[in-house]
Amino acid sequence: MNTLPKPAMRPARPEFSSGPCAKRPGWTPENLQNAVLGRSHRSKPGKARLREAIDRTREVLQVPDDYLIGIVAGSDTGAVEMAMWSMLGPKPVQLLAFESFGKDWVTDVVKQLKLPAEVLEAPYGQLPDLTKVDPDADLVFTWNGTTSGVRVPNGDFISADRTGITICDATSAAFAQALDWAKLDVVTFSWQKALGGEGAHGVLILGPRAVARLESYSPPWPMPKLFRMTKGGKVNLEIFEGATINTPSMLCVEDCLDALGWASRIGGLAEMQRRADANLAVLDAWVAKTPWVAFLAEDAATRSNTSVCLKVIDPRVSELPDDAQADFAKKLASLLEKEGVALDVGGYRDAPPGLRIWCGATVETSDLDALTPWLDWAFASVAEGLVAA
Repeated sequence: MNTLPKPAMRPARPEFSSGPCAKRPGWTPENLQNAVLGRSHRSKPGKARLREAIDRTREVLQVPDDYLIGIVAGSDTGAVEMAMWSMLGPKPVQLLAFESFGKDWVTDVVKQLKLPAEVLEAPYGQLPDLTKVDPDADLVFTWNGTTSGVRVPNGDFISADRTGITICDATSAAFAQALDWAKLDVVTFSWQKALGGEGAHGVLILGPRAVARLESYSPPWPMPKLFRMTKGGKVNLEIFEGATINTPSMLCVEDCLDALGWASRIGGLAEMQRRADANLAVLDAWVAKTPWVAFLAEDAATRSNTSVCLKVIDPRVSELPDDAQADFAKKLASLLEKEGVALDVGGYRDAPPGLRIWCGATVETSDLDALTPWLDWAFASVAEGLVAA
């Protein structure tokens, strides 16, 4: 029988999903009353709101002045694919694959674009050998592995004298981790991660070297309309001034503006990063004193402060067959959801079984403090079933 009593305190907000993530503290639908609804996104007020979203993104994320920022379709996935389909081909390609989405980009490049590519792989919990990154090749990589809880520690592995371009999927890193803009030629993210925004929209950021590639190279394959960023051999600057390729949701745009406004009010990028670090620290302290759990990320220097992935190391579970371990993790997440203390915290379907807890800036540290006793209680409850069986 579970000897742990149910904790007295509950998280005020149990939303710990890794995407769409928790809304910013204090969010209500009334915050969106200025949305340009029932109007064309190409109307004067519609374009003004889109341009404001771009300008505020530049301000809060501290994007260099000579980088272009565009709002595109298909969330972060759409933004990454726009970059790969438009720019890859003239140089050798390398890809870092250490979690699910990095592996998706391998599929795109190797099986869809059919380009010869070198894949630098690592198992979940580890990074590939970054010393093998070739400065004369184009590089596609995730800065933060959303499904593995592993991130690159910095941009030092990328040469300042590279001739290739870098395409960085930063969807769960933007606004929480320090991006090395001088090393990144393409950066992508979606509003649904660290901003707690809505899905379906991506942000595509192009540095000068990416623009030069677009204007000097024309891919040999057909280019879908949603991916076309040039007109007459030049980058279509209208895309990066608020004229989106397809119709965006102006309600989602307003929600993004609300999140960016909140970020500015609390202290901008530095405070968002501090909040994410503080949230990770809560779980770090708990894991250090808890014998049944460990981080999936093996090296603390490469541990994510947003998509924190945990694995069960208690031998009663870790020595079970893989399918039984997965069943245990599902029961753990299900019990937490049933109690209303943690929603959508199961590990990603392709990742090792465990829990994944979002720790980005829109999550309150006090809610993570309240969560950890529930994690212990839930583990003891589900483990009791193993003993009974």
